[in-house]
Amino acid sequence: MNPSLSVVIPAYNEASRLGKTLFTVLQYLDAIDDGAELIVIDDGSTDATAEIAEQCFAGAARASTQLIRVRPNRGKGYAVRTGLLAARAPVALFSDADLSTPITEAPKVIEPIRQGNTDIAFGSRARDPSLIGVRQPWRREQSGRIFNLIVRLATRLPFQDTQCGFKAFRMIVCRPVIEAALIDRFGFDVELLYVAHLAGLRLVEQPVRWDHNDGSKVGLLRDSLRMLDDVRAIRRQALRNCYQDAIDRSRACSELQPAYSQPLSASTI
Repeated sequence: MNPSLSVVIPAYNEASRLGKTLFTVLQYLDAIDDGAELIVIDDGSTDATAEIAEQCFAGAARASTQLIRVRPNRGKGYAVRTGLLAARAPVALFSDADLSTPITEAPKVIEPIRQGNTDIAFGSRARDPSLIGVRQPWRREQSGRIFNLIVRLATRLPFQDTQCGFKAFRMIVCRPVIEAALIDRFGFDVELLYVAHLAGLRLVEQPVRWDHNDGSKVGLLRDSLRMLDDVRAIRRQALRNCYQDAIDRSRACSELQPAYSQPLSASTI
């Protein structure tokens, strides 16, 4: 029987904290009534990430588990897409390996989809700053705000935080969007949300609890510049209609129209 929820965790050289993360997630999934699966994507790690995942999976009680190895390292975007496309459940949630957003926040993004109110629900640190426990260093926080402003200006997405690593998808309508995505590294969130918006899918930004954890794989200067390049690449792809087939297929799968706005046309970018 297919699970009702898939949880996807991308991991690159996460041996130092993955064991605790998977133990926590499996405890949560084993406690819920309906079936669930946990998918870990080892994105070309050079440490014991895969071995630790296998050890944790051996102790799973009710949730089904799957480890996918990607070689060589392709980037977080590629890993997340690989995991989402392997998901068997109608709703799939991806979470960062550090659980900056606790897995117990999952109902905030899962239930709006299950209730038929949205197609993508994603965590936001900006909607309610009081939910942030441990804040990022000042420079990293300001860099994130500037990036989100650039994203809003470049894509017209009306969201305050596109980069929080806690997003849930109604897979029947989102699968064409995920299949068409091209960004392999940290700008992938923007691409998924932007193409989904072009397709007229319903998106909702949900305030979630969040704590900064040391050990981020995002380099402040290096990856900020790469993410800006990603935004430019997304705009070029849209103007060339590279996403049009995915948009058409996603619209064909969708039975509901977006509640908050009319879908954008790539020609109006």
